[in-house]
Amino acid sequence: MRMFIGSDVHGSEANLIRFFTRVDASLADDKDTKVILLGDIYNHGPRNPFPEGYAPMRVAKLLNDAMSFITVIKGNCDSEVDQMISNFPIIGDFSMEWQGHTLYFTHGHKCNPELPPTGAKRGDVVFYGHFHKAALTEKDGVRYVCVGALGLSPEGVERSYAVIDETSVTVKALERDDTILKFDI
Repeated sequence: MRMFIGSDVHGSEANLIRFFTRVDASLADDKDTKVILLGDIYNHGPRNPFPEGYAPMRVAKLLNDAMSFITVIKGNCDSEVDQMISNFPIIGDFSMEWQGHTLYFTHGHKCNPELPPTGAKRGDVVFYGHFHKAALTEKDGVRYVCVGALGLSPEGVERSYAVIDETSVTVKALERDDTILKFDI
């Protein structure tokens, strides 16, 4: 099984399509491929510019069509009205066991290297977004992976996403599909 983790779509249909192109290629090889989106799905937020291809209703259509293999976490820009256009639940943070480690999935505004999850232990991995720039931080033996953003990224920062497989975590550039960072689990 392979998992693709993205965050901060912010209503960008163009970038969600780019991301799903990578996911579709994986689905052709591995029908167990899953997608986890770490929040801020439709709304660009009042302080942010419109992202490329801003079309929240078309993003909703793409996600509704993919609901059999996606999990969506609520971010700080997501609201109750977003659930009304989504045929899938927008859930809170969650964790799962993976290869003997606990993987945590969160948006990042309430859980990140400065606000660690309760119960995290050496060897666990926390995936988050919110900060729009890919990063890897280790604190007390816990690895924190900011997967970056699919829709909005700071000027000069590549849009990115993460891929988890049986042995490693890779963060890739969305446009070029080059590896930004990688480590073994």
